[in-house]
Amino acid sequence: MVSDIIEKALNEQIRIEAESSQIYLAMASWAENQGFEGVASFMYAHSDEERMHMLKLVKFVNERGGHAQVSALVKPPVSFGSFKEMFQTLFDHEVMVSQKINDLVGITLDQRDYATHNFLQWYVAEQIEEEALARNILDKINLIGDDKGGLYLFDNDVKLLVGAVEAPQ
Repeated sequence: MVSDIIEKALNEQIRIEAESSQIYLAMASWAENQGFEGVASFMYAHSDEERMHMLKLVKFVNERGGHAQVSALVKPPVSFGSFKEMFQTLFDHEVMVSQKINDLVGITLDQRDYATHNFLQWYVAEQIEEEALARNILDKINLIGDDKGGLYLFDNDVKLLVGAVEAPQ
């Protein structure tokens, strides 16, 4: 049985994962409107992946005898300036999510809830991958600079990452 403290913390993480999905959906729409098919596809897939992270938490809370809550979400931005700014936003967001997961793991240890602690280890590993992916993309964008041809090639290359994002969990 999940404690009230753990249930509240997990419900907060459910909200964070849902907002992550919405942010990446907004990024996908923006990229699509900029004519970058590859980036849009990547962001749509990333949005779906974040939603799956949320659903995994929902099911866990409910299976442990808690009540997963669906809460109101903060509206994401509709414009992101440049691709570099957008991917910097993505990276910064993933760093924030990692910190929230770490905080949640700390709560499970304080509460001696080892089942939830064990469950969350998947999220810890996932966040390492998420941050590395975002950092790698930012590095590539920094190499390209303002070269329009480079951005075109980058957009085509990022399509290859869509399969990595959609890989089974």
